[in-house]
Amino acid sequence: MTDETENAASVTEQGKGPSKKAMKKQAKEAEKVAKKAEKQVTSAQGDGGDQPDISEGRYGVLPLITSIEKPDRTLVRIGSLVRTIVQYCTVLLSYTVQYMITATQLLFEQRQQHFSVQCLAMVSASVSKQMVKFLSNVTKESLLDVQGVVRKTDQKIVSCSQQEVELHVEQAFVVSAAEPVLPLQIEDAARSESSLEEGDGPSIRVNQDTRLDNRVLDLRTPANQAIFRIQMGVCELFRQALQRQGFVEINTPKIIAVASEGGANVFEVTYFKNSAYLAQSPQLYKQMAIAADFEKVYTIGAVFRAEDSNTHRHLTEFVGLDLEMAFHYHYHEVVDVIGQMFNAIFRGLADQYSEEIAAVNKQYPAEPFQFLDPPLRLEFKEGVAMLREAGVETGDEEDLSTPNEKLLGKLVKAKYCTDFYILDKFPLAVRPFYTMPDPQDPRYSNSYDMFMRGEEIISGAQRIHDPKLLAERAALHNVSLDKIKPYVDSFRYGCPPHRPPP
Repeated sequence: MTDETENAASVTEQGKGPSKKAMKKQAKEAEKVAKKAEKQVTSAQGDGGDQPDISEGRYGVLPLITSIEKPDRTLVRIGSLVRTIVQYCTVLLSYTVQYMITATQLLFEQRQQHFSVQCLAMVSASVSKQMVKFLSNVTKESLLDVQGVVRKTDQKIVSCSQQEVELHVEQAFVVSAAEPVLPLQIEDAARSESSLEEGDGPSIRVNQDTRLDNRVLDLRTPANQAIFRIQMGVCELFRQALQRQGFVEINTPKIIAVASEGGANVFEVTYFKNSAYLAQSPQLYKQMAIAADFEKVYTIGAVFRAEDSNTHRHLTEFVGLDLEMAFHYHYHEVVDVIGQMFNAIFRGLADQYSEEIAAVNKQYPAEPFQFLDPPLRLEFKEGVAMLREAGVETGDEEDLSTPNEKLLGKLVKAKYCTDFYILDKFPLAVRPFYTMPDPQDPRYSNSYDMFMRGEEIISGAQRIHDPKLLAERAALHNVSLDKIKPYVDSFRYGCPPHRPPP
């Protein structure tokens, strides 16, 4: 393989495939190389018509895999193909995308999760025209079992995750063929939001309903593949950070006898001959675990809210990461633990999931996330003062609206250079019945929210652990004591002060 061929096979334009100009240039260069290669193999296979197929047995459609045999083969992940690997390799079954075809060569991309590599099938002494023609007719998103030689490239292939190598195909078999017409094209679904907004390149936008109706295809985009791995990383880092602090993981019921958030926005379900609710939060059970002398607990599980889901801030079902912790003298002992936990997650994602973050940024560009160590903590009154300085009128005892939260996030970023901060001492009137009042100002409470880029991500409060005060606060919120009797009773036998963030 000559350097000229390798250069011709490289993609040098931004995007999922080469631009038209680059394709024309590559096609001309490839045609020259292909003609030279054709002359070298003419005696062996003629024009590919009636001549023997020298690639016979090295391409085609595999029979249906029914687990008859288990071949002894070493499969290589696309993500591991780097400049240090220059050898024969068999690529594990992966999806294929075609984007350049000539009479004697095929340039295509193999994608595996959020990794991709450029492949070249070109007529040569070992690859027939029949094989190239067969591969050129393989439909997009078909699964291919490919074997070939990994070659270094002189120019970066910016359309692929593996930018310094390409795979020269010597064998290729269709494992599972996709239909010719797809509901959506992966390259369209993966198109960068910035290019769509700026009109740079194709302006095809895949609508949300099309994505959801064809979720299997939409999840194949590199960004979606990466998002699920980042989500996994958040859960893993959450567990690690808390287990280092002595927390115990528990699993709580999701069908409960009383609404856990004061009676609003709940799903009521039939529970045999009675009624029950889908849990809005595991908080009551976490508190009971604290009363049971667990001291520090956390849980990861489904949470249900009967809220309007037409905004990005409201979901009827989501996975909640919840913790509960007893403290000795001041609820800020817990706030500090939570703040450091978030910092550990931020650092862990940056260190361990940089490739996934880059894949998401390619489709959804964003500035690098900034945070302070220790995290910034402001009182609610300070936040209100910052908003008023910016010309926003808001009440001292009113909850922040969504626009005001976003604006405050920008003000905090400009003043303190952090995307993450804690807002403490919220008004008591806007918090649930179990929230401990501020002992110095009964209008406020020992409660907080934490924000990322102006979006509330968690809300927490010191819980009332005295049964008499708890009953008084429940009555003020019209919460039936009969339905929460086991919860209230759990504080009659001695319970440490505690503060959880749901």
